[in-house]
Amino acid sequence: MDLSHLGTPIQPMTRVHGGYANRMYRLDTDLGSFAVKELNLVDRRSIYHVEDVFRFERAAFAAGIPMPEPVSAAPDTLVHRWVEGRALPEAPVPAAYAFEVGEILAGIHALDVEWNHASIEEPTAHDWPELADRAAATGQPWAEELAAHVEAFLAIARFVETCDRPGPVVLTHKDVQPWNLLARDGRPVLLDWELSGMLDLSGELGSTALSLAKGSGFDSIEPVIFRSVLDGYVAGGGTLPPSGPSWFVFMIGGWLGHTRWNILRCLAGVGALTGPDLALSHEAARNGIRGLPAMFGRLGELEALLG
Repeated sequence: MDLSHLGTPIQPMTRVHGGYANRMYRLDTDLGSFAVKELNLVDRRSIYHVEDVFRFERAAFAAGIPMPEPVSAAPDTLVHRWVEGRALPEAPVPAAYAFEVGEILAGIHALDVEWNHASIEEPTAHDWPELADRAAATGQPWAEELAAHVEAFLAIARFVETCDRPGPVVLTHKDVQPWNLLARDGRPVLLDWELSGMLDLSGELGSTALSLAKGSGFDSIEPVIFRSVLDGYVAGGGTLPPSGPSWFVFMIGGWLGHTRWNILRCLAGVGALTGPDLALSHEAARNGIRGLPAMFGRLGELEALLG
């Protein structure tokens, strides 16, 4: 990657571990510190509209959305100013933080940015019995758990395919999750915009509110925090869509596809040159195999959060 426009390095570029889709590096130069993201172009699950996302980011940054300054974009590399902040723990966030995230979403949805790409979801796969057989044959450490949940995964796939999404559809970040947020002086900073695109509003709000209101599982959901995100959205000028299961289908469907993608990486048995390391793919696969059936089984309780 050509990074000469970022200045003269004052020390070697260092890998920042932990990304579940791409690879991140920090580069310190005489012009400042930068976050350099190497995009996974080998087995990505969806198309990155890099130029359009960069234009969207520039508009959001100019509008005052708290985020790293976008510096440059190339087909395989994204560069932002480095932002210092505290990573969020696996726990419900403070109510004031959740409220401000809701306000941020309302600000993003109010941006007047042209977007020329229709929302295209990856096809929902139904090959879970075959994946379980392959996992058992290759001795994957989570093979027994996957086999025990095959029927649940087939039911989840049917739900994702058939759930009605009432709209409206908005141009948005699409991945406002704790791992894409920092706390700087106690306030949110929104990272990792490369998945931006058109999305049913209920899916964006439900995914965001639930992820900020829960801990590592689904036994510690805080309804007050969930509602704080929605209250912040309304205070920021947004209008809430109708209640229903569509609030959670985007999160469930995204997690389903992410789990399957990591399972396939694990079945290949070799670390790829881009994207997550093999050990991280095993962790993501195991988390999805355990977490998705638990979330789907509590869908009725999740809908009750909507009031």
